[in-house]
Amino acid sequence: MNDSTLALLGGTPAITAAGPHFTWPPIEDCDRRAVVAQLDTAVSIPDRSGIVADLEDALAAYLGVRHVVTTCTGTAALHSMYAAAGIGPGDEVIIPALTFHATATPLFHLGALPVLADVDDRGQLDLDDAARRITARTKAVVAVHLWGLPEDMDALTWFADEHELMLLEDGSHAHGATWNGQLTGTFGTASAFSLNGPKPLSAGEGGFVATDDTELYYRVLLHGQYNKRCRREIPATHPLARYGVTGMGLKLRIHPLAAALARTQLTRLEDHLAGRQTIAARMCAALDGVPGIRIPAVPAAARASWYALPLRYEPAELGGLPVGRFLDALHAEGATEADQPGSTCPLHMHPLFQAPGSLLPGYAGGHHQPADNFPAAEHVHATTLKLPVWSGADDVCLADAYTAALTKVATHAKDLT
Repeated sequence: MNDSTLALLGGTPAITAAGPHFTWPPIEDCDRRAVVAQLDTAVSIPDRSGIVADLEDALAAYLGVRHVVTTCTGTAALHSMYAAAGIGPGDEVIIPALTFHATATPLFHLGALPVLADVDDRGQLDLDDAARRITARTKAVVAVHLWGLPEDMDALTWFADEHELMLLEDGSHAHGATWNGQLTGTFGTASAFSLNGPKPLSAGEGGFVATDDTELYYRVLLHGQYNKRCRREIPATHPLARYGVTGMGLKLRIHPLAAALARTQLTRLEDHLAGRQTIAARMCAALDGVPGIRIPAVPAAARASWYALPLRYEPAELGGLPVGRFLDALHAEGATEADQPGSTCPLHMHPLFQAPGSLLPGYAGGHHQPADNFPAAEHVHATTLKLPVWSGADDVCLADAYTAALTKVATHAKDLT
């Protein structure tokens, strides 16, 4: 007879509250009013006016940068950033091997080569491996603040300067994160952010590029905005002004309703981040020392935005219990929001990076990533469990229930073997 307390084996679940247990963004009456007001004002804005100008001004003020251009998605923001940075055919850009694919995929559409470099045990760019991959064609390196944990920007800034590379940032997980008090997205020549549904700052769908470089700003406009906006913002005397009507032929602008939601969410971003800080600290304290679970090490210089709480699973401490079996037990306890990263994975695992020529003829018979040259990225991905990080005082009980469920499964892991 099995007398285990684990729910997977017949015990009582640690969490009985009905799901979903985490939804984002939190929608309040002010959000509803803002979207309805915009619906009554304009549902198409072809220039930099109204809610688009308001949001861009607010984002620029928040980050302390000169220019922000909003886009329809974070992927579009990355595409515009790379294009505006002058990255083109034959250029190489160093990307951490462990990230969401959109950090790299826009480069294919510019004829450039994303060059993957391995990560360290924290999942951040391994600068030694990155240095080995620099060639005469390497033009830039990208800082990715994965899960909202900022990269060591002192080291990355030094690396970019030392190798005479442009430093760009993918801040899609890291709105409001800081390194030594400086906001992520303000270290490089330019940065791109996502405003996708679950991001710390959400428009439902959207993104933006931030930069202090006015020339790059004009090129961002020409890449995805065109006509009225370009003609009004690019000086008539500028050599690129003659392209204002068509730009580069793409329309990547944000929807006004999305801009309205992002604008009202931005007014509460710091409150949300403070709440996440408190709850993340509480969850980490509860899990510190639990066998089989390693909490993230956050340097004193960093403030994380906690897009997610990435935990490292140590099977050797639990008798070699496979992570899948551990996760099954965790789900049975009712912790249904716990999971392993899916599409955020070592990029060389994706067929697009193994054989891009099948979809992108310009790469036929050419660029591909080695199949077994990113051992740290593979290990970090295979041993990562992630939890949501809640932000409200009302969420504390649920956060505690999740850490209790993790502790319960880890403490009784021997019952699962």
